[in-house]
Amino acid sequence: MKGRLATFLIAALLTGCASKPEVVDKRIIDKGDYIVDTQHAAQAAYPRVKVLVIHYTADDFTGSLSTLTDKNVSSHYLIPDTPPISGGKPVIWQLVPESELAWHAGVSFWGGATRINDTSIGIELENKGFTRIGRVNQFYPFNAAQISVLEKLVKVIIARYQIKPQNVVAHADIAPQRKVDPGPLFPWEQLAQQGIGAWPDANRVAFYLNGRGPYQPVDKRGLLNLLSRYGYQVTPEMTPAQQQRVIQAFQMHFRPNEYSGLPDAQTEAIAEALLEKYGQS
Repeated sequence: MKGRLATFLIAALLTGCASKPEVVDKRIIDKGDYIVDTQHAAQAAYPRVKVLVIHYTADDFTGSLSTLTDKNVSSHYLIPDTPPISGGKPVIWQLVPESELAWHAGVSFWGGATRINDTSIGIELENKGFTRIGRVNQFYPFNAAQISVLEKLVKVIIARYQIKPQNVVAHADIAPQRKVDPGPLFPWEQLAQQGIGAWPDANRVAFYLNGRGPYQPVDKRGLLNLLSRYGYQVTPEMTPAQQQRVIQAFQMHFRPNEYSGLPDAQTEAIAEALLEKYGQS
């Protein structure tokens, strides 16, 4: 009797072990003190991150890291001028999780929105910025290894948040009255060839130029209207100097060989080509 009972119990245990485990819906999450049901996702939900802002630090790496880990300013990423190699791979610094807000943009505006810190990822590049020589700013070039790892990082961020090309911007684009970084030597066209950011099609620029000389003066008000539609902050109260800084920021991004801030035909044609390609912000 005891032998038959033991055989029965062992068989029952084996049967229990062989049965399939209970399937738990992964959308029901046990948080310990409570349970979260995530089965019903709202349709009116959008990613917090819409903009990617590129900066330079205007300092060496030690100074840059010290500044960006202090209490007054921060950025999500810092890329050294020459990224060190570990295990055959370049190393970059993440200072703030992408899910958290970093204070890198400051007072800013893009595409009708203010508080760009709230909706952006900030990437700082170690770079000396510029040296003032007479009345001219002599900008420093970017290291090829630094740009190479930046391209890899940015591609992942753009894909993760579905950031539009026109929303990959310079700090100068969102704060032209205060900032010029990353300056005219930043390789925007090179990045655009890798699918990063906006760039006008040369044939459409030629179409809108329509035979005019590139530096032929154009109506400043009309040009500023185009830049406003593209995303820049333009207000009726702006002084001529402030208007010039907006045009200059645009030129440093899209026509870096000549960024006087004066309204000319080529700048106007580039703006029209960009609006045709990407639409109004």
